[in-house]
Amino acid sequence: MATYTLPELPYDYAALEPVINPQIVELHHDKHHAAYVKGANDTLEQLEEARDKGAWGAINGLQKNLAFHLSGHILHSIYWHNMTGDGGGEPLAADGVGGLADAITESFGSFAGFKSQLTKAAATTQGSGWGVLAYEPVSGRLIVEQVYDHQGNVGQGSVPVLVFDAWEHAFYLQYKNQKVDFIEAMWAVVNWQDVAKRYAAAKERADVLLLAP
Repeated sequence: MATYTLPELPYDYAALEPVINPQIVELHHDKHHAAYVKGANDTLEQLEEARDKGAWGAINGLQKNLAFHLSGHILHSIYWHNMTGDGGGEPLAADGVGGLADAITESFGSFAGFKSQLTKAAATTQGSGWGVLAYEPVSGRLIVEQVYDHQGNVGQGSVPVLVFDAWEHAFYLQYKNQKVDFIEAMWAVVNWQDVAKRYAAAKERADVLLLAP
């Protein structure tokens, strides 16, 4: 039985229009995300076979493949829920996400400063990658990470709460090579309710993620 499975979308393919058209959502979820799920499961099977045979010649490649596919699966699973057709704007106390809003201001000085940093991080990834807002448990702050591929440049222990997919397959059919335009448009579909829940959960689990000496 497969360890990982492709989650269903929390909305239909057309729910994020006009920011992301239905064709992109369908291909992105049903093909690209599904490929990361299959890759993670296949790699686990290959590692099991290597353990059984004591054949570790390909261990470096297998470990890299597992990190790549598993991280791709996890980030995409967050990505779909981070978006909604009724989203956008900025987190406000009036909408029940005041804790997140305060944390953003404390960590970045202002929402505008945070938005600018995450936009630039996502839009300037070299090749394929992500812009990520993450909770960092050592300092108890929010940080922005510029993630290469799915797993590079990640602070150990940090928990992603908002992710912007900057791989070409996320936007090229609609935005062509204008990655910056896509990232700017993404702010109109951010699901702050989902981001706030992830932030609250990450804070609650901070002492589990990293135990103090």
